[in-house]
Amino acid sequence: METQNLIVAPSRSLLRKLDRAIGTAIGVPTAVLVLLEIAVLLGGVVSRYVFHHPIIWTDELASTLFLWLAMLGSAIALHRAEHMRMTAVVGMLSPPARRVLEVIAMVAALTFLLLILPSAYEFAADEVAVTTPAMQISDAWLAAALPVGFAIMTAIGLIRLVEAGNWRHIVGAVGTSALIVGGLYLLQPTLEELGNLNLLIFFVGIVACLVFAGLPIAFAFGLATFGYQALTTETPIVVVVGRIEEGMSHLILLSVPLFVFLGLLIEMTGMARAMVNFLASLLAHVRGGLSYVLIGAMYLVSGISGSKAADMAAVAPALFPEMRARGSKPGELVALLAATGAQTETIPPSLVLITVGSVTGVSIASLFTGGLLPGLVVGAILCVVVWRRNRGESLSHVTQASAREIGRTFLVALPAIALPFVIRAAVIEGVATATEVSTIGIAYAAFAGLFVYRKFDWKRIYPMLVETAALSGAILLIIGAATGMAWSLTQSGFSRDLARAMTGLPGGVPTFLLVSIAAFIVLGSVLEGIPAIVLFGPLLFPIAKQVGVHEVHYAMVIILAMGIGLFAPPFGVGYYAACAISKVHPDEGLKPIAGYILALIIGLLLVAFVPWISIGFL
Repeated sequence: METQNLIVAPSRSLLRKLDRAIGTAIGVPTAVLVLLEIAVLLGGVVSRYVFHHPIIWTDELASTLFLWLAMLGSAIALHRAEHMRMTAVVGMLSPPARRVLEVIAMVAALTFLLLILPSAYEFAADEVAVTTPAMQISDAWLAAALPVGFAIMTAIGLIRLVEAGNWRHIVGAVGTSALIVGGLYLLQPTLEELGNLNLLIFFVGIVACLVFAGLPIAFAFGLATFGYQALTTETPIVVVVGRIEEGMSHLILLSVPLFVFLGLLIEMTGMARAMVNFLASLLAHVRGGLSYVLIGAMYLVSGISGSKAADMAAVAPALFPEMRARGSKPGELVALLAATGAQTETIPPSLVLITVGSVTGVSIASLFTGGLLPGLVVGAILCVVVWRRNRGESLSHVTQASAREIGRTFLVALPAIALPFVIRAAVIEGVATATEVSTIGIAYAAFAGLFVYRKFDWKRIYPMLVETAALSGAILLIIGAATGMAWSLTQSGFSRDLARAMTGLPGGVPTFLLVSIAAFIVLGSVLEGIPAIVLFGPLLFPIAKQVGVHEVHYAMVIILAMGIGLFAPPFGVGYYAACAISKVHPDEGLKPIAGYILALIIGLLLVAFVPWISIGFL
């Protein structure tokens, strides 16, 4: 036994060193890629708008760098175990059972990576002869990001698998995976005869099993799509790889990492805290005042960052200590934080709004305009719940801020409060596209942090860049995999069947909206928001238009519905993110959040059946 331990210890030490080396090897270039994207896009805006001399190759260069950023960011997310997955079911199991499922999930992810890698290489090789129109370089420079990224993720997955340490579990998981793959291969003739029943087998049955087992959502989608195409159709897998690449490299999505970085930047520079302090000076002296401040601060901060995790991380630490001191229970705090996360999903520049525009073709400017009032309406209904719950709060120890203090905090917060208006005005006035405007926000926030708030920690920049890449990579790999799955559903004829069923619903528009709401609450809970939007947005938006629902109105309805599912326990991943940021056990928020969920549903129904709320200002 001692000899065995002596052998295992050095090998694990070597693995840890190799793991750290891989983390550094992908972290540094990915951080540089984020900076390059900011520089290229901001340079394009300045050259076009200030010097009236557009640079024609900026979009091409940005797209090429972006796919590399997405793939390397996905690898970082895997390295840091930050890929989006549903953990509610896994969390109910005993620690030994969880460890077994972790091994099974890693083997399943490796199965997908090893299966897709040859086709990714073939796709990149096919692009060698194609050149870009402006820079006149081979498209293989862009496409090579796919096989390189998948190869790095395979290496990371193998290291994680060996680090699991229990070879009995590893052998069992590998054997089970081989049996399932082999069994499906032997059943191929039977599967080919089942027709569209295969959609239920692969995209409902297999996806559900993989997601509930804790496999990251992107890999669950990818594995199901690969199995469906390989075993039931004659479509070459290289075509599926092309759809994944198309989904990940859409230029509109380039704003995802930039808005994520902007969200981290406003927290680091103190801009978010300045807004919170101003709102607190206005409302802290009323019953439930800090809860109103939380709702208002999430609304304002969401108008800057685009990322819910960044919003909650920026606002909660600034408010929760004082709210606890006033007697607020931890469960109430996390419940309200999760509810405001769902409420502000429509506030521009929400990443979900950007995703909707990317996959459906709806104008980003229209979505940005239409999203402001629905969030305000739902927030007002949340305020009613806050008022009811805080009618008896004691304010004996609270003093009202003077007019002088309010004015001072307003002047301090003014640069931060102005940022959402700068972002929106830049898009509306044509200064920058929805993709480019994030770089203006970053430059503005950096300037404010350096010269206005005098709070700019240079040591945090590299970790923030890596965190940006990891979160963006996780999101973009999901979008790529979901695009491949959505394309498979379309090719199967499912979209035609769905259109026929939805347009044939009795009751017309009200029934269509209610069915959509119910579907997206469930999908938001199980799949998270962005995968649900990518999968079903392209299928349902044409149907909505056909039955007479405005596309911006429909976008607001399904985004709010998805947000409720995303932040509602027991399955909503957003709820657990709020718990982690608040440092509150999930069980404590289960009872308090019920009233807020009811308020969110009432607000959603109001938005659904009063279209003017969404489209009145278009």
